[in-house]
Amino acid sequence: MGENNINSKDFLIGSLIGGVVGASVALLFAPKSGRELREDLNKGAEEAVNRANEWKDSAQEIGLEWKEKGTELTKKAVDSTEDLRKTIVDKTQDLTQTVQDKLDDKKKEAAEAVEDAKEQAQDLADDAKEAADKASDQVKKEADKASDKAKEVADKAADKAK
Repeated sequence: MGENNINSKDFLIGSLIGGVVGASVALLFAPKSGRELREDLNKGAEEAVNRANEWKDSAQEIGLEWKEKGTELTKKAVDSTEDLRKTIVDKTQDLTQTVQDKLDDKKKEAAEAVEDAKEQAQDLADDAKEAADKASDQVKKEADKASDKAKEVADKAADKAK
């Protein structure tokens, strides 16, 4: 696109210079009187000025069109960028909320698991205490039985010794 603009500009300048030179050469080599030659040179100069003005006006119109297109494209880019920024902000907030919700759920699950573990540990402690109490009672009973048997044996031994 840049090369196209440079080529168009070069073409316009070359055309303008070529037209002026060609008109001047044609007038100089034409067999006319001095007055006619001056009039023809003035007409040629006026035509060259008119063409240059037309080309200038055309170039200004094209420049304005390009400026309007550039402004329009800039506005579209700014709008698009703003829309993209809003979308990213919304997505980031949604993702943050989702992560926070999942984190809260995991914390809740962990707290419940700790509570369940405490309850199971308490149940096991209660069961162990109960088993220990039963074992202690059993040991006492067996000890009492052994003591009673030892007394019987001692009484029998004392009776035999008498």
